[in-house]
Amino acid sequence: MISYAVFSMLGVVSAILVGFSTRSLTASRIKLLPSQRLFLCLSGFVGAVFFAKLPFLILEPEALKHAGPIWASGKTILLGLAGGYVGVELAKKYLNIKTRTGDSFVVSVAVGIGVGRLGCFFSSCCYGTPTELFLGVVFPAADSLPRHPIQIYECCFHLLAAAMAYYCLVHQRGVGQLMTLYLLAYFLFRFLTEFIRPEISLWLGLSFYQWAIVVLWPCFFWEWRQTVKYGADFS
Repeated sequence: MISYAVFSMLGVVSAILVGFSTRSLTASRIKLLPSQRLFLCLSGFVGAVFFAKLPFLILEPEALKHAGPIWASGKTILLGLAGGYVGVELAKKYLNIKTRTGDSFVVSVAVGIGVGRLGCFFSSCCYGTPTELFLGVVFPAADSLPRHPIQIYECCFHLLAAAMAYYCLVHQRGVGQLMTLYLLAYFLFRFLTEFIRPEISLWLGLSFYQWAIVVLWPCFFWEWRQTVKYGADFS
């Protein structure tokens, strides 16, 4: 659990440092006051924490009560990302900010999550199903069977997404679309990797998280199409 908390903090620190280092790439287009930027970050954090807890409040309410402090208790990155997005959008409505702001946060968010996933790996949580592939890892918290290191797969996905987003920022590609595209890509990645996670199937062989993606993906796809149609000032 200590390693989980350490890597969680490293993820937060990495996100902050990357956020500051990439700020200049969007500063000319996304003009935010320091107070506005802080308000958006806090709103995104609150939304992420609330949505990240929803599956456990719905599926395992008793277990969550005894899960420890907020950074160590049950949560899911999938709905956390969606909740963070919703929190920022609501804050923008309140501040009357019309410009798409996701480009200024996408690299730092992806890096933070990628680093944080290493905490899951070293804490032997969030592992996958048994596998005979050479990538299999034995997790003491599970059993003696080699299992898919889902945490490493996710770490690689998010760090690769961060690198691609950074490239797009430098070369002015996908202006105003990067956060939505990142989320759409992650939803698809998560939907596929759910098949190698030891999750309970609810209906038609799909897990709770896959059904959540079935709902979320069309919503974010519509959001992305609106940005493509109306430009980065659509909100």
